[in-house]
Amino acid sequence: MKAGKKLTGHYALLFGIAVIVVILDQWSKSWIRQNVGLGAEIYPISFLAPFFRFTYWKNTGAALGIFQNANIPLLILSSIIVIVIIGYYRKALDEPLVFRISMGLLLGGAVGNIIDRIQLGYVTDFIAMGSFPVYNVADSCVTIGVFLMLIGLLVQERKEKAANIEMEANQEVDDEN
Repeated sequence: MKAGKKLTGHYALLFGIAVIVVILDQWSKSWIRQNVGLGAEIYPISFLAPFFRFTYWKNTGAALGIFQNANIPLLILSSIIVIVIIGYYRKALDEPLVFRISMGLLLGGAVGNIIDRIQLGYVTDFIAMGSFPVYNVADSCVTIGVFLMLIGLLVQERKEKAANIEMEANQEVDDEN
């Protein structure tokens, strides 16, 4: 019984983070669609203008504007990614917390954009910085999730190397005795 409760608690982390991401993502996209005309710009932080702005854009492709008009293949790919994340998460329970948090961010980001693709036939993008392509909250969470996942993997690798070094040192001491 305890193992089931522990597993449920771990999945609560994954789905809790994902739900928060989806709520923030969908709320922000809805606000943009209601308050900013397609292609129009607003400057929410005046001292960062014109570098940082909100620009309502319909994206039928992937990140950085690639694969335009590929909504259905990207919807299928995103759905597969969601299934893989949920399926793999149980195996990731021994990974560092930062790695599991990253999976929640990735899941929420993927679901946020899936919702747009299903409901609208495109993804609502609106965050613009300099000449970088326009993106959204879901995209940001995916990027942060990948970054955190890499950090988690590096932390885990360093721990394993340190444990191996310690084990080898202990083995050498045992061999000398």
